[in-house]
Amino acid sequence: MLPPRLYSLRAALACAAAIATLAGCAVGPDYHRPGTPTAAQYKETPAGWKVAEPADRADRGNWWSIYGDARLDALMDELNASNQTIAQYAAAYRQAHALVAEARAAYFPTLGLSASATRSGQQLSRGNGAGASSSGIGNVFSTSLDASWEPDLWGKVSRSVAAEKAGQQGAAADLANARLSAQATLAQTYFQLRALDALQRLLDDTVSAYAQALKLTQNQYAQGVAARADVIQAQTQWQSAQASAIDNGVARAQNEHAIAVLVGQSASTFSLPPIPLDAQPPSVPVDVPSALLERRPDIAAAERRTAAANEQIGVAISAYFPSLTLSAQGGYQNSVLSNLFTLPSRFWSVGPQLAATLFDAGLRRAQTEAARAAYDQQVAVYRQTVLGAFQEVEDALASQRILAQEVVVQREAVDSAKQALAIVTNEYKAGTVAYVSVLTAQTTAFSAEQKLANLAGQRMISSVGLVKALGGGWDAARIDPLAVVIERNGPVAARSSEQVQQPR
Repeated sequence: MLPPRLYSLRAALACAAAIATLAGCAVGPDYHRPGTPTAAQYKETPAGWKVAEPADRADRGNWWSIYGDARLDALMDELNASNQTIAQYAAAYRQAHALVAEARAAYFPTLGLSASATRSGQQLSRGNGAGASSSGIGNVFSTSLDASWEPDLWGKVSRSVAAEKAGQQGAAADLANARLSAQATLAQTYFQLRALDALQRLLDDTVSAYAQALKLTQNQYAQGVAARADVIQAQTQWQSAQASAIDNGVARAQNEHAIAVLVGQSASTFSLPPIPLDAQPPSVPVDVPSALLERRPDIAAAERRTAAANEQIGVAISAYFPSLTLSAQGGYQNSVLSNLFTLPSRFWSVGPQLAATLFDAGLRRAQTEAARAAYDQQVAVYRQTVLGAFQEVEDALASQRILAQEVVVQREAVDSAKQALAIVTNEYKAGTVAYVSVLTAQTTAFSAEQKLANLAGQRMISSVGLVKALGGGWDAARIDPLAVVIERNGPVAARSSEQVQQPR
């Protein structure tokens, strides 16, 4: 037969084991992804469109490579390594990863070691007469090992861990979205810069053409064919073109400075050589609308936050149920230090503690209602994000389609304007028309060419917008494990790769 103390210990451990088997009964609603309205295909898809095949998406990781611009590729490498906005979201992801470990720690017992030494005295009375007392002074030395554990009976810990894991996944999607946004902004700013370089070339050519027109007018005036007013008008046209050419440099400088900030460099030391835009938007494969839910990191982030909010409902509901704490303590205590670690100095205790709140003036009910309202709010945010994503894709598709049509018409307008200018110039040389007709034809031709140059830039910028609206090269399948999201994009993200690769 076991000694009473060992029997009590075994009974306590058996009780703890029986209670532990109840753990994992998670209260609260299980999560299901909220439904969202989707269509069979996009309204703005071009004629002859087909669903993108897996091979079409093979190179969508570095999606900017479809533009075949080596300088853009190099700038993207710099952005992925040094962009400070990406660095902020990488740090936020590492924080979310730590919060998962913090929540998971509640699954396990806590252990504590303590040691103390006290000296105390007490006045001891011997009788009723004066001076009939003495002082009792003694020492107490003790050391103990304490353990406590709260079984997850109602799923509070599991719900908390699930909420933090969903938050971690949302943080990873936020990081991917921040990277995609920065990459798209860089590409659009870069193509805007190149469009301004193309416009600068047009302006420089226009200044040269107007200078020749001024020389022609001066010769006509010298021969007595043209009036002095024609010379003044030609000179004004030429000087205005010079002013426009100079003014274009302001916009170019601002775009160059914006690129410097995106790639993590000082605007004072960064520069890009002028290279006029000479590219056509590539064909971008378009998935069915339902695939957008997996292709957009901002949608994934909103969905993960919805899942986290759902878990918080279970955490709030678990407060209605009693909590159980199993604790144990053992150690040594003696008044003589040399006898501290001896068998008679031992002490131990073990036992459960059950606690329940009987009255809280509606606190738990209010917390549960708040958690449900927070979930409903996140559902609305998620659905609004999906709707906004569909709008962005439709906008980008419409922009690509309409701009392509506009370019065709505008090229014809440029050809017509050039022909009209050539005819009017010859008629002016022959003296059959006034110089004002030449000025009008020059202005019309320049405006037509300027608009064509701007359209070329708009088409490239719109193309980048379409890639971004479709989610770039991101895929929700990579949201967990999340190391892929961090590691593939340089030192900024790599600083967190060590934590990401730890066992989950």
